[in-house]
Amino acid sequence: MDKKLIFFDIDGTIYDHDKTIPASAKTAISNLKERGHHVFIATGRAPFMVSPVLEELGIDSFVSYNGQYVVFEGEVIYKNPLSGQSLEALLAHSDQCGHPVVFMGEEDMRSSVDDHPFIHEGIGSLKVDPPQFDRSYYKGRDIFQVLLFCEEADERQYGRFSEFDLVRWHERSTDVLPAGGSKAEGIKKVIEKLPFEREDTYAFGDGLNDLQMIEFAGTGVAMGNAVPELKKAADFITKPVDEDGIAFAVEALGLLK
Repeated sequence: MDKKLIFFDIDGTIYDHDKTIPASAKTAISNLKERGHHVFIATGRAPFMVSPVLEELGIDSFVSYNGQYVVFEGEVIYKNPLSGQSLEALLAHSDQCGHPVVFMGEEDMRSSVDDHPFIHEGIGSLKVDPPQFDRSYYKGRDIFQVLLFCEEADERQYGRFSEFDLVRWHERSTDVLPAGGSKAEGIKKVIEKLPFEREDTYAFGDGLNDLQMIEFAGTGVAMGNAVPELKKAADFITKPVDEDGIAFAVEALGLLK
């Protein structure tokens, strides 16, 4: 059987709604590795947030920050930080609008305000501690993603920033990425590194930040709990994450034959 590159989103795909990995998903991923497939995590989360998942699944390759920071077998193969000058302008505008931001670096994250309920609600949904306050954290270091905390109706105020793409991941927050940045771009860097073709890639996801990845992959798989836009773009729709969705798709797609 030919080896494949297989990419899994975390929240709503690997993780169920309680932020735990279903036993059936663990078994399916273990079997994929035994068959010789290259298994990756592909997430909007930071590298320092994915360690527990990597350790639990025995994986050392991942696409993080929605494609801006890519690691293959423990080696960083791609970095695409945001422009410091653009971040300065974004922070000035978000201050005027009363919208806090969180700067996300290689090893940590910091908030532009000391405390805000939107940050607690959004970051808390990831089951991680809220960031410490340091509004100058972006100066002198690489920042790969910003979390902008505002409601969806307020996003139009940021249309002036053509150098950024905004991708909503929570009702209180949206990811700020370099324009054109996505998990698909991270996957392209993996394909460049390894002797694989686009047709050899499989991608599993559930949210809007998975859309480009699902469209780009040779086979895009939407979880049964995915947003409608993703299901429309997918090649295959599996069962929800809490109904053994990953195991069902792995079997139905013949990845263990």
